[in-house]
Amino acid sequence: MADQLRVRKAVAATITPLMLAAGACSFPAFAQAEITFGLDSRFTDNARKAEVNEDSDLETRTYLTAGYQTEPGRCNADFLGTLGYSFWQDETFDNESFAEMNFEGDCKLANQLYWEASNNLREVNQDTRQSDIPDNRTRKNVFSTGPRYLWRLNDTNWLNLSARYANTEYDEPEETDSERYTGSIAWNHLFSSTFTGGLSVSHSRTEFDYGAEVDVSSAQITFENRWASTSLSGSVGVSEVETDYANTSQSSDGFVGELNLTRQINPTTEWYLNASRELTDRTSTLDLRFGEFEFNLRESITVENSALASGFKKTFSDASSFNLDLYAYRSDYLESDEREDKAGINARYSRQFSELTTGYLGLGFDHLNYESDDSQDEVARLVIGAEHQATRDLSVLARVGHDTKSSDFASREYDENWVLVGLEYRLR
Repeated sequence: MADQLRVRKAVAATITPLMLAAGACSFPAFAQAEITFGLDSRFTDNARKAEVNEDSDLETRTYLTAGYQTEPGRCNADFLGTLGYSFWQDETFDNESFAEMNFEGDCKLANQLYWEASNNLREVNQDTRQSDIPDNRTRKNVFSTGPRYLWRLNDTNWLNLSARYANTEYDEPEETDSERYTGSIAWNHLFSSTFTGGLSVSHSRTEFDYGAEVDVSSAQITFENRWASTSLSGSVGVSEVETDYANTSQSSDGFVGELNLTRQINPTTEWYLNASRELTDRTSTLDLRFGEFEFNLRESITVENSALASGFKKTFSDASSFNLDLYAYRSDYLESDEREDKAGINARYSRQFSELTTGYLGLGFDHLNYESDDSQDEVARLVIGAEHQATRDLSVLARVGHDTKSSDFASREYDENWVLVGLEYRLR
């Protein structure tokens, strides 16, 4: 019951501001909506991902997934969320509700004046050194909203002024919640029909619930160019982060920037390259933009992050496809002696065996390094799955997988084999 109350509280805290924003903007009735009911069971021979005394268990989940997207108009909204309940047969972990959601919305209030809102609710690991199990997870909710004004000076120059309020909350009480206030001004110039460049200045203050404050100031040159098959955008500049807590302060500054490159090599192959370096605190949304990136919530709040990811997607003539992603991340926690490095690869091959059945093979490998105790971990993943479209609305799922972790510390090692079967039914 306590777990159910916690998830109701988290979802209510999320939905309330979104309902207020939606009410103020009066979203149009025409939209694309879809609701799916799901039921799956996953058997594992090592539920706790332990080195010794392995416990097998069966986890059964029921869930509803809803998607909503309005047609382009004065107000726009894009929502995808899941709410469900997880039951462990042998009580390896507590039975509990779970939820995740993504929302993006905006409304045009007046000429060139917009109000924007977003919300992201998801599960994150608290300690990146420990295994991904329920006892090491917490729900993280980030709500953000604020106005944006686009001031066109002439046909080739414009100013973008924005203010933003963001609230970050964790389900576990030992994790620190925070509020962030951000203001920015950006000048952009249209140099040609495809190339835009400019300058941007921003300042943010993050206030943590135990009294610490983090201020981040940055100035950057921005650029964007588009060709027939290539798009390039990014920024480069300097930033300073300052932390104040208990009458002490600490500051750090350095080079920051971002690069996003996408190229359509041919009609069936697309390649991308994303890079980022920023000085911030661990409530940053970098873990949203780089999916394999994780903040260690057990370390200091201010952090210097570097991220690099590249990959491609290839579609073959038989309707099969191959995805490959490579990534490397570094987190230097500024108030401690901890620096974490992570490098890895994910590969996935999918093939349609018949008109109604699709199968896939996924492989993954991560190498992790922790500077404070000079330890290293390696994690490997294998999953084989299939999906069969039994009827127009009913899909049957099946997956088998193996995960293994080796480490300089035996207590962090494990081997796990698992099997999952389930079904999904589209209600509308």
